[in-house]
Amino acid sequence: MATLLMRDAEVLLCMDDAQREIPGGGIFVRDGVIEAVGARSELPDTADRVIDLRGHVLMPGMVNTHHHLYQNLTRLMPEAQNAPLFGWLQALYPVWERLTPEAFRVSAILGLGELLLSGCTTSSDHQYIFPHGSRLDDSIAAARETGIRFHALRGSMSVGQSAGGLPPDSLVESEDSILADSERLIAAHHDPSPASRVQVALAPCSPFSVSPELMRDSADLARKHGVRLHTHLAENVEDVAYSRERFNMTPGEYAEDLGWLGDDVWHAHCVQLDAHDIKRFASTGTSVAHCPCSNMRLASGIAPVMPMLHAGVNVGLGVDGSSSNDSGHILSEARQALLLQRLREGADACGVRDMLKVATRGGARALGREAEIGQLSPGYQADCAAFAVNDLWHAGASHDPVASILLCYSGIAAYTVVGGDVVVDQGTLRGLDLPPLLAAHRQMAERLANGERAS
Repeated sequence: MATLLMRDAEVLLCMDDAQREIPGGGIFVRDGVIEAVGARSELPDTADRVIDLRGHVLMPGMVNTHHHLYQNLTRLMPEAQNAPLFGWLQALYPVWERLTPEAFRVSAILGLGELLLSGCTTSSDHQYIFPHGSRLDDSIAAARETGIRFHALRGSMSVGQSAGGLPPDSLVESEDSILADSERLIAAHHDPSPASRVQVALAPCSPFSVSPELMRDSADLARKHGVRLHTHLAENVEDVAYSRERFNMTPGEYAEDLGWLGDDVWHAHCVQLDAHDIKRFASTGTSVAHCPCSNMRLASGIAPVMPMLHAGVNVGLGVDGSSSNDSGHILSEARQALLLQRLREGADACGVRDMLKVATRGGARALGREAEIGQLSPGYQADCAAFAVNDLWHAGASHDPVASILLCYSGIAAYTVVGGDVVVDQGTLRGLDLPPLLAAHRQMAERLANGERAS
């Protein structure tokens, strides 16, 4: 049985119910599961691998609850750099139409690698377009190469421009084919076990690209198979206006009418969720994926995260796609989330540990895995990240090393561990040959920018 000992951390941030922070602490792992947590005297002396974490903060791996991995191929597109959500989408739909299966695979590997380097151990990916024979299986295969824990979201669009939706008709699918493929993916890839590296959820894209019938049918199918539900909701004022004009409801009322509230549902963004809808979410156990950088980039607003948390809504963190964020750095995302809530609510409204809880336990709960990941406790999966705090960027901050990882420089993880596997080792991704992947990715991105098919 493989064992791993990570010890002598500057601080071990457990993120457990007792909110323990253990100076000189560490964890002992056997077969991917945490067996012991504590100071050095409470841990074994040896293991198959021992990692010395002096000068590092060791914390639970962060959970990314919302992403579109393929979008790292279309970063900084000039026609979309200065547009709000609807204009941004309309500029990029024709570009994404030229993606290929290989483009989805390569972009997923690099996007997930970026997340791993930033201390993320579990990520979702919301893929809602499938041009040129692309399938969600392409991204799932890529995720298996990286070693990350992966939630593959079968997205969909069924209402094109001719039917009053936003996307071009060429990117929408028939609802029967969407539901059939959703059922196929659940059967082929969904693993509900505690150590699962791949799970599947159903994720019709948005109120302005999917019919109410598909939303209801997807919810029925998901609940039949015990998988979770995800969509975009109340992202900006245009989104809210569309729901009011098309359905005569607020986004929260629309979600309730469709059966899209509950502890098996998490919604992305919710920037414009009003007080009544926040109460709906809280009373039903519905979660939110907060994506601060994307919301700023598209000028969507500042999501009411602290009011949500105070009302009892569970909130996780998401980096969103790298065409609306241009980065997939989850630790930086947590920093931005912290600062934005202080800007919105006041300097004392949100503490470092509050936001780290959102980035870890909040995300784990949103994905239905709060009993497996999100904290460093015996019996939990050994998903963790260690960040150096003894370097130039953190000089002068030794009195609170935990706070320093958010309030000081957001660097890369020295170590990222998923299920006991060290996937980032001394700041380097293991198991991936990056130069040829980067070369292929660059060629694809340039082809897309030039109006050509990705590959």
